[in-house]
Amino acid sequence: MAAGHTQPRASSQLTVGDIRGVLDAAYPPSLAESWDAVGLICGDPQDPVNSVGFALECTQGVAQRAVERGLDMLVVHHPLLLRGVDSVAADTPKGKVIHTLVRAGIALFAAHTNADKARPGVNDRLAELIGISAGRPVVPVDPQILDKWGVQVPPEAVEQLKNALFEVGAGQLSNYSHCSFDIAGTGQFLPQEGARPVVGGVGKLQRGPETRIEFVAPSTLRATLTAVLKEAHPYEVPAFDLVEMAASDTALDQGLGLGRVGELPEAMTLGEFTQQVADALPETVWGVRAAGDPQRLVKKVAVCSGSGDSLLSAAARLGVDVYLTSDLRHHPVDEHLRAGGPAVIDTAHWASEFPWTAQARDILKRETGVETEIINIRTDPWTISAHPKES
Repeated sequence: MAAGHTQPRASSQLTVGDIRGVLDAAYPPSLAESWDAVGLICGDPQDPVNSVGFALECTQGVAQRAVERGLDMLVVHHPLLLRGVDSVAADTPKGKVIHTLVRAGIALFAAHTNADKARPGVNDRLAELIGISAGRPVVPVDPQILDKWGVQVPPEAVEQLKNALFEVGAGQLSNYSHCSFDIAGTGQFLPQEGARPVVGGVGKLQRGPETRIEFVAPSTLRATLTAVLKEAHPYEVPAFDLVEMAASDTALDQGLGLGRVGELPEAMTLGEFTQQVADALPETVWGVRAAGDPQRLVKKVAVCSGSGDSLLSAAARLGVDVYLTSDLRHHPVDEHLRAGGPAVIDTAHWASEFPWTAQARDILKRETGVETEIINIRTDPWTISAHPKES
């Protein structure tokens, strides 16, 4: 039992497992990167929960504050055990945190890259704070790519072929199934030596009525549909084609993925926007810095919470005026700017992601009504920022 609880808990109240379920629904673990380590880090899913705390990461100071506040569970963004460890002994930094939590009966849960990609997620909160609309991701989660198919078939075999294709998933559009379009026409072919035509004969030009069936299907079904089409089609060699369709702007704007792209209500200079960002995000010792012409007008903005220099080229390809992220390094930024990329704004990692705690708290509060608390400890590690004294 966490320190500070004196009243017995009713058997009907929420459990660690219940809280995990709500958070997994908001930030699906399947969205996490393959290298990530999200979910329940310590704690018994059957343990009851009266109060939940939120922080960007569980440092020793955060763990101790959770004990002092009598919390039953901590929800964080950064996984405590992301990198491989071979010991959680109490005299190691991570082990000390684990022992502090376990001794106090506090469960620990992390939503990391799954919360970055979710909607709403970490990046939506960041976009909202700095004053842009949260549109499409910078790097979408592999969207479902649709193929547009066309196949010619004799009129008498149209329904048979359609049904065979529909049975394996073709023709599905949102809440509608069996979607297709038929076009009547005339087909022709000249069977060569070795052919076994269903109609006509070798060496004789065959012309006759055919129907072109058009339908859409997920690209993941290409192999299946090709096999079914060849099996169900009456011709020895059916004529068909497919074209990969571009994702719609609406689908992208509502889609999941890393980062967000949006626009300011009105253009402003890079200098003005940098100050707007500094005013909007939680304060850190070293503040916010930018690279680019301070007088350059910016309107279209890309953001990526946390360490985002790997998305520099992706942001540039989207034609944004400025890209905001954290933990930017000298050489990638220098090369990016010399290649004609957009201006960049570099924030503290903690500052770009800590605001998510309020979003996660609000979701959990709305879904469960559990008592919640944000642990307002600045875990940004930088404590000094110095500049030369004016002479």
